[in-house]
Amino acid sequence: MKEGWPEAVRRWKGALRKYQSVLLVIAVGVVLLLLPAGGSRDSPQPAEAREEGTSFDLEAFEIKLERVLSQVEGAGETRVVLTLDGGSRQVLARNQDRDGGGGSSNSVVTVGKGAGAQEVVPLQTVAPQFRGALVVCPGGGDAQVRLKLIEAVSALTGLGADKISVCAGG
Repeated sequence: MKEGWPEAVRRWKGALRKYQSVLLVIAVGVVLLLLPAGGSRDSPQPAEAREEGTSFDLEAFEIKLERVLSQVEGAGETRVVLTLDGGSRQVLARNQDRDGGGGSSNSVVTVGKGAGAQEVVPLQTVAPQFRGALVVCPGGGDAQVRLKLIEAVSALTGLGADKISVCAGG
């Protein structure tokens, strides 16, 4: 039996050398599976971050619009200021009861969250309407660039050309 043992070790070493890269890939895969996915699980996200689409971030929209408009040929680096008509609002679920006398009562639907806490039931969130837009860029003095910028802002915000101002800036 002692004579067969070194031969088995040599065969194992040969197999390990032959499949060294496959074993390395498997080991890396196991390590990656054991790593935690995403951010830390210790800190819960605030309710606003979990509910997608419940709030409109004007500054983020302006930054995104600036990046897009800067890509317009001849515009250069753009700055965008948008104004809103009011803020975003939620449409809440309502319960409408009618009595026999022709009258009715209207109440907001709430859901119990335990320990006496109540929460309203939102049906949808309505984004605010844009009031106007100002775009300042080095190419704002050129009529063709101005037209392209007005068309782009109009397409992205729903504003008419009379509500969009494009100015040359440096």
